[in-house]
Amino acid sequence: MTVARTLFHKCLAVLLLTGLFLLADTIVLPAVGQTIDTDAAVQPDANSTPTTTIVHNTWTAGTPMPTAVTYGAAAVLLSQIYVVGGNRAAGNTRAGVVADVQIYNPVTKVWSTGTSYPTTIEAASAAVIKGILYVFGGSTDAITPTNAVWAYTPKTKTWSPKAAMPTARWGTEAVVNPKTNIVYVIGGDINASGNGNVATVESYNPVTNTWTEEAPMLVAKGQSAAGLLAGTTIVVADGFTNGGGTTGDTEGYNLATNIWSTLASNPAGNRGAACSAAIGKLYDVGGANAATITESFTLGTKKWNTTLAAIPQPIFFPASAVYKGQLFCMGGWPAWLGTPQNSVQIYQP
Repeated sequence: MTVARTLFHKCLAVLLLTGLFLLADTIVLPAVGQTIDTDAAVQPDANSTPTTTIVHNTWTAGTPMPTAVTYGAAAVLLSQIYVVGGNRAAGNTRAGVVADVQIYNPVTKVWSTGTSYPTTIEAASAAVIKGILYVFGGSTDAITPTNAVWAYTPKTKTWSPKAAMPTARWGTEAVVNPKTNIVYVIGGDINASGNGNVATVESYNPVTNTWTEEAPMLVAKGQSAAGLLAGTTIVVADGFTNGGGTTGDTEGYNLATNIWSTLASNPAGNRGAACSAAIGKLYDVGGANAATITESFTLGTKKWNTTLAAIPQPIFFPASAVYKGQLFCMGGWPAWLGTPQNSVQIYQP
């Protein structure tokens, strides 16, 4: 009996050691100095979803747009990116303004055509609230600003008019406060003279379909980069100023107090509706003065990082949107007043 127990214990020990060695073969260690994010701690089996590896501070390419445009307005609706309007002509001519709605599925990487905008439109801003896409202002002829507001309902695939903005503008930024579902339409240009940039801030309440005038920015400017940081502060950076100048002015708007304050200026100082969005930070990409630069602003430290990976293709006035933590830059000019490109460039912070 004693001999049998001894043999059993020895066999059990061998099996346990063998199991440990087999388990060790499944552990994956990152290379020295490499930063990797995965959605699983071990390699998946044949019936599970493959592990996703995220490489940070990198650019990749998506499927090109069917129609190359600059000055498009973009927002994410029902997990798809809607690009509304834009200008398909070189040099931003009146004849190039379109009413097209191009829809990109980031998962399948396939484009489809949506219900056309009620008018031709370029340089508008867009936001989504409770499953409805809102488009604010812009220009119908590449010269004259409009104050029109339209809302798109995906269930019926129709556009409906909403209360017009008090101030007709193009080159604005639309930022949503998710706590109140109020949209802030910021800055912009009221004419094509080069001296029409304004500090105007107007907020829209989609429930009451009404507008409210808010505290203006400290600097009049349009074609800026903007986004909500920390859930409390709308940061607006850079822009086109009156007299044809460019500013690195960076300002923060406190949603609770309705007060603007000066933040650290962007050392690169850019303009041209550079591809921008808030993903924990404000990302500012491309533009008239630095067409390949990728920058970020952190509210906590109040500092800019201008050393991020450059965007592969230069961009001026692209459409931009954020989907699942990635920044999509779509179309735009590759050179000032050039022919619009159809590229889709995707940044992984």
